[in-house]
Amino acid sequence: MNVIRGLARWETLLVVLILGLIVLGASMSRFFLTWGNFSNLSVSLIEVGIMALPMALIIIAAEIDLSVESMVGLSVAVLGFLWAADIPLWAGIPAVLLIGALGGALNGVLVTRLGLPSLVVTLGTLALFRGLALVVLGSRGVSKFPSEFTTFGFGTIPGTPIPWPLTVFVLLAVVLGLYLHATWPGRQLFAIGKNAETARYSGVRVARTKLSLFILSGVVASLAGVILTARFASARADAGQGMTLTVVTCVLLGGVNIFGGKGTILGVVLAWLALSILGNALRLGNVATEVQAISVGLLLILSVAIQSAARELGTLRERWDARRSALQGAGDATAAEGR
Repeated sequence: MNVIRGLARWETLLVVLILGLIVLGASMSRFFLTWGNFSNLSVSLIEVGIMALPMALIIIAAEIDLSVESMVGLSVAVLGFLWAADIPLWAGIPAVLLIGALGGALNGVLVTRLGLPSLVVTLGTLALFRGLALVVLGSRGVSKFPSEFTTFGFGTIPGTPIPWPLTVFVLLAVVLGLYLHATWPGRQLFAIGKNAETARYSGVRVARTKLSLFILSGVVASLAGVILTARFASARADAGQGMTLTVVTCVLLGGVNIFGGKGTILGVVLAWLALSILGNALRLGNVATEVQAISVGLLLILSVAIQSAARELGTLRERWDARRSALQGAGDATAAEGR
């Protein structure tokens, strides 16, 4: 029965997980269920959530981009370098986004034109972009950004506990969600992820679509770098280190199939919320950072294991249905001969 209707809808399981984590957080700290903590909770992984949205599209199309954390670092470094050189932010931010587009295009060209595996390509650019960040800014840090810029990073919408960066995440989630689930080009991503050759023969421009996705990922990673700079009011070349694992965990926990062809933006948003709540609860409970890292790794393994088990159940059910149909057909044929 479609593997118990998609495991009773993956999103429903995530909602149950979120409710359980809320109970856990409330039991660990009396400050958990406060408006002030909501602001902290919602921005603690905001850059991860922002990058997870285009990453979901890439993985649905059966590719991956492991270079996002280094693109964040390169973007932060370039923005800090430009600001230290007295380049205004209204000029520096577009330049950073352009660098993100160029970095994404590099990944896309190597994957779609040269036919290289995206896993290998983006591992290479993971090191390349981080090296460029160190070349641009070195070990120094840049601060003293304008107050308007930093207020956007850690300020809230007047009269509400909603942080400004959260609005970027919500807007991007709505736009990409509509694109993926409500447009023909978005639905083509599922066809590409299931079978790229079949999609190509059906008229889908597979190479162009994948190139566009890598460019989008690069631009959004740069945007995440800008937001990270605003939140911490400083720029360093090592910014964003370790984010890629959490981004991929967010996507896979959200129900996106690591082999492509399946996933929802809603699932990714819920997974991001679950990871944010878990991390916040553990921090309020003074749990060691090592345990927090272990919990993220366990969630990644668990999400992949459950999806793998679901696929196996689906395969077994298909085989059983095929065998039952064959036996039934043989029985009908025997009965017809007897008549």
